[in-house]
Amino acid sequence: MSALPVLVLGGGIGGLAAALALARKGCRVRLFEQGSELKEIGAGIQLGPNVYHMFEVLGLTETIERWSVHPENLIMMDALTGEEVTRLPVGSAAFRRRFRGYPYGVIHRGDLYQVLLEACRAQKDVELNEKRKGLAFEDRGDRVVLSMEGGEAIEGACLIGCDGLWSRMRAQILGDGKPRVSGHIAYRAVLPRAEVPDDLWQNNVVLWAGPKTHLVHYPLRRGELYNLVAVFHSDKYEEGWDVYGDPEELERKFARERPEVQRLLEKIDVWKMWVLCDREPVRHWSKGRATLLGDAAHPTLQYLAQGANMAIEDAVVLAAYAQITGFDWERSFRLYEDARYRRTARVQIMSRYYGDAYHAAGVARELRNDFLAPVPGAAPDFESVAWLYGGIALPQAGKT
Repeated sequence: MSALPVLVLGGGIGGLAAALALARKGCRVRLFEQGSELKEIGAGIQLGPNVYHMFEVLGLTETIERWSVHPENLIMMDALTGEEVTRLPVGSAAFRRRFRGYPYGVIHRGDLYQVLLEACRAQKDVELNEKRKGLAFEDRGDRVVLSMEGGEAIEGACLIGCDGLWSRMRAQILGDGKPRVSGHIAYRAVLPRAEVPDDLWQNNVVLWAGPKTHLVHYPLRRGELYNLVAVFHSDKYEEGWDVYGDPEELERKFARERPEVQRLLEKIDVWKMWVLCDREPVRHWSKGRATLLGDAAHPTLQYLAQGANMAIEDAVVLAAYAQITGFDWERSFRLYEDARYRRTARVQIMSRYYGDAYHAAGVARELRNDFLAPVPGAAPDFESVAWLYGGIALPQAGKT
């Protein structure tokens, strides 16, 4: 193994997961985050059984369980009529049996981030740097050189770009321009438990599907909080995740929907807004001793709730191949791409389709409801989500 460290650019969930996974394979890691502090913004995220397998590999399951909630069901409701369209009993014993004993969870993004951050801080050979902005890299064959804002040049054995949707490293590796703006806006907020009416509180992930809108809500942080995300089509555009929204626009978009939806929206004084973007799937996102991970490699819309899950899978797979190849970085990056591109592309593409289904209007909405309606007496359909929640087989030596 090279005496030089692995360089990780970006201190989000994907960057921390990559640093942790590689350090546990014996690598020395230097992580650089351009923000003034290592933190995660956002609200709730969902954790499929596929990512619980990754937590097990990383030794994080017990800590994650201190902060997560296990919902009983995923439920889709029609936001115009109030009828239940479909439900998946993810809290059932049958669900766990189907997915190798792993549960379905929800967690505050900040809590997941803190678990990863504390694990990195406790891990030997992980160096975390704040207020350090990487601008470009140079591959010199036996090493990479990362040019930092301020003029410093940092040498490493390789570079992993975890710098998100607007990745500078992607621009250098792929040069494929700006992300694709979906035209969908998401407003997010978190309520204390005491502010949620009892008849609207439930231990489920509930999605109210309306014409070009939807509202999702579920409990967080051991049931102390309630997460709300309202999504609608809009021609407004603000780059970034942490912009205050326009309550009047929100009210207009949901004006025709069920009283349950209206009552929850009325409880929120301050909404934060972000614009939903993705990119077209690509076959390659590596170049020599540099690669991308998470949203830098395969940004997706949120409709399958798998963005963070995919980034953590990426980290574990990349670290496994690094060890298998004897830390031959160019080879390990090629194997990592081969293992990941079709799965992550499927998530990207299917997320768009799910968004269309959630936001269907007119006859398309009626057909959606008919198609998703459960067959009386039939067992829950876990097979339709098995491609996703069934997870991945981790790389093994001799099988590359």
